Amino acid sequence: MSRYPYGLSADITPTNSPSKLTKAQKSRARREPSGVFSLFSPPQIQQFREAFSLIDHDGDGIVGEQDLKHIFSSLGRGPSDDGGSDRGITFPMFLTMMGEHLYDFDADSELVAAFECFDEGDTGFVKCDEIRKWLGDVGERMDEHEIDKLLKGPFTRNGQFNYREWVKVLRVNTDNEESESQ
Repeated sequence: MSRYPYGLSADITPTNSPSKLTKAQKSRARREPSGVFSLFSPPQIQQFREAFSLIDHDGDGIVGEQDLKHIFSSLGRGPSDDGGSDRGITFPMFLTMMGEHLYDFDADSELVAAFECFDEGDTGFVKCDEIRKWLGDVGERMDEHEIDKLLKGPFTRNGQFNYREWVKVLRVNTDNEESESQ
């Protein structure tokens, strides 16, 4: 029994000398942290991690061929057999793809374009009742609480939603949140 606490010994020879490291440990030791994590806030990374875990059905940390087949079949689509990579997608790779996709995404113009579909007169206003109906009944349906939260914004006296003003306010709030978190 050792006379040192926690079973330590006086031998100062490193236990993880390079010759004793496994291949995985050597690979891990050479890696540098990914800069992709600096692109997102911790809550965003957590949301992406949750989305990634939904796709990674076997929970091995890699979205592989079987995971993708499961996702495609749940979406009612057959996966293509293009002979892609056998390596799969890791979480840092997934974050990189999301970063590239979101970098190209112009939220203001996308939101305005979506609301313009309901604005037949190009007035900048849409009927609140019509938007509620579409959000609650079509596509990926939202519940009343989600709709109320989304449509918390500038209304006229006759129930028209000023979506252009709402997008401007949304942009200011997003910019303020980003500057406060830095």
